Amino acid sequence: QVQLVESGGGLVQAGGSLRLSCAASGRTFSSYVMGWFRQAPGKGRESVGAISWSNGHTYYGNSVKGRFTISRDNAKNTVLLQMNSLKPGDTAVYYCAASVTPIRSFQNANEYIYWGQGTQVTVSS
Repeated sequence: QVQLVESGGGLVQAGGSLRLSCAASGRTFSSYVMGWFRQAPGKGRESVGAISWSNGHTYYGNSVKGRFTISRDNAKNTVLLQMNSLKPGDTAVYYCAASVTPIRSFQNANEYIYWGQGTQVTVSS
């Protein structure tokens, strides 16, 4: 079993920054892609972006492109989500997720098998 634990959420003013971490633990961890998703109250789950474990290639959703950066630390089995220029519309619970097979679309939540419990990000205006 693999456990994913997010941390780093909190309250920040618009224009501010936060950095989320996702630590993977459990049995020997091998993943193809780590994704970040978010869900705001009353809305569906939205893809924020993803990173390939093997080559570090990153992918971003249009709403965060240019403001958010995803990176990884393979030695620590940790993925980071650096969020800059935050807006009230970024308020949501943020989840990390892991795929254990190659995926066709980083935006498709169904392609990820393991999920963290989520961490709340609140951006005040």
